[in-house]
Amino acid sequence: MGPVTGIRAVRTGDLGAVRTLLHTAFRADPVSCWIFPEEERREARHPYLFGAFLSGAFLHGTAEMTQDGLGVALWFAVRDGEQVGAEELTEGLKEVDPGNERLGVMGRATAECHPHEDHAYLQGLAVAPEEQDRGIGSALLRHGLSRCDEEGLPAYLEASSERSRALYARYGFEDLGKPVELPEAGPTMWPMWRPAHASGRL
Repeated sequence: MGPVTGIRAVRTGDLGAVRTLLHTAFRADPVSCWIFPEEERREARHPYLFGAFLSGAFLHGTAEMTQDGLGVALWFAVRDGEQVGAEELTEGLKEVDPGNERLGVMGRATAECHPHEDHAYLQGLAVAPEEQDRGIGSALLRHGLSRCDEEGLPAYLEASSERSRALYARYGFEDLGKPVELPEAGPTMWPMWRPAHASGRL
């Protein structure tokens, strides 16, 4: 296991490769498989889903990646009860897969449990599948949470698997309210919250 390379902001020239990374990392995620149950449709439309999230974070939030391009984190700012850039993101999501009602169901389900106080929202943390368990995701998470602590901001996310839930718990996230149970035998999502740490230590 080699060292994790430095972390920097996603640049315009990175967007295509980062969108591919997000698609590859999340194509087998339980929520992605529920939204796009047919594999062929998932391969065709799933990149647009994370392309919309990437565009939103790039323009209105914080999109960060490792120097080697093997990991990426997407953060959004929530201020005064509103996610910065939410209207533009909502419009982009409408074009992902028109007619797919599950996109709307997921959006409404997560909106209902989203906190309203100011915080940083970790929408996605992705590592290339063949490079997982090397500490890349942890490095990105520590980097983002250090910034939260410096700014005195709590952090929020929805874990989409037991594995990711366990990772986030190691960095101070705790379950917030009831899990989200998606309908039609859908997967569980765990809203999680981490207060800002005054010490800044992770």
